[in-house]
Amino acid sequence: MAIQTFTAAQVLTAAQMNALQANDYNQTVSTKIVSYTLVAADKGTRVVMNNAGSTTITVNTSLFSAGDTLFIQNIGAGTCTITAGTATVTTAGSLALSTWGGGTLYFTSPSAAIFFSGGPPTYGTATGGIGAPTSVTINSVNYQYLTFNATGTLTVTRSGFFDYLAIGGGGGAMKILAAYGAGGGGAGQVVIGSVYLSANQTITIGAGSPLFTYSTTTPSQGGATSIAATSPFTQTASGNLSSAFATASSGVYIGGGVGAGNSESAIAVTESTVIGYRGGNSGAQTNAGGGGGNSGRGGNGSGTSGGSGGAGFDIAAFIGGSSTYMAQGAGGGGSVTGGSAATGGVAGSATTTPSNGGANTGQGGGGGYGLITTGNGGSGICFIRWKV
Repeated sequence: MAIQTFTAAQVLTAAQMNALQANDYNQTVSTKIVSYTLVAADKGTRVVMNNAGSTTITVNTSLFSAGDTLFIQNIGAGTCTITAGTATVTTAGSLALSTWGGGTLYFTSPSAAIFFSGGPPTYGTATGGIGAPTSVTINSVNYQYLTFNATGTLTVTRSGFFDYLAIGGGGGAMKILAAYGAGGGGAGQVVIGSVYLSANQTITIGAGSPLFTYSTTTPSQGGATSIAATSPFTQTASGNLSSAFATASSGVYIGGGVGAGNSESAIAVTESTVIGYRGGNSGAQTNAGGGGGNSGRGGNGSGTSGGSGGAGFDIAAFIGGSSTYMAQGAGGGGSVTGGSAATGGVAGSATTTPSNGGANTGQGGGGGYGLITTGNGGSGICFIRWKV
């Protein structure tokens, strides 16, 4: 019931007593189908929004006193946003309520309120990428996810939380002289997290790094895969430096790609902020180290064989299905035998035409032997999922 004013010695009727008791155990509910501005009579009640489109509930000053509360919830398909009019509204979460979202609005003064979410984070829905959302169950939780293999728009159809898996472009292999092994490229960075989105976003897919030549170009890095959010959030997944170097008394030898941290080399090639593992060393000009992967370092070259590529990341942990690995370091080049590939990755070669990293994998490019002409890193990819 609405707030009542009673006077001294007034006798309450049975109807008034019943109404008061009902409000204690079953709040008075007012359902709105269009945007609404709170009034003083909403104190102690439950304001419910039910609209298929976007709406707002506006909070103004001088209507409520310190200690007053009311509950706001959204049962419509559209997002309802609690909006500060002349009052100030703060929260630790979000003021944008998706379907079944709600919480308590608590006033600390006539001009300031705090919104306390009444439940766990709610997930949104979206479209975009290469097709319709794919349904999957992971650890008994139902999800849908979208795949972006090229830069495009994530169209948010319902505000809420989204999980993301972003893989940056992989690093290219490195060549030096005709009589040297070329190091395998390092993996692209893998970043997993969650973000609240209420507006469309640009998903940028990072390109793989081309191979590079020692002494004529600087070490190349794969492009970043990123979500350009309008909320206070920007998350990138950078490709890793493509190769490291090692020195020996008899000359300069080519090491493997860098997956993370500093190279094990006298010629400094560092990337301290990258997540992953470093590349392997070379032992002689007839071998080169493998590229570092997301979850394992590259192997050292030995004799006439290149080092193995570092292990990648199994994306099945995020999108379900059978094991599918990405973000692997590539095998290094050798004068006789190229370094072995990590599971699902790229092997090194004993030729001048090693394999490129696969498109949309974040793989490093394969190392070869001599003046190689291939060995580019693979481009990145991004997955966006939500609970259903």
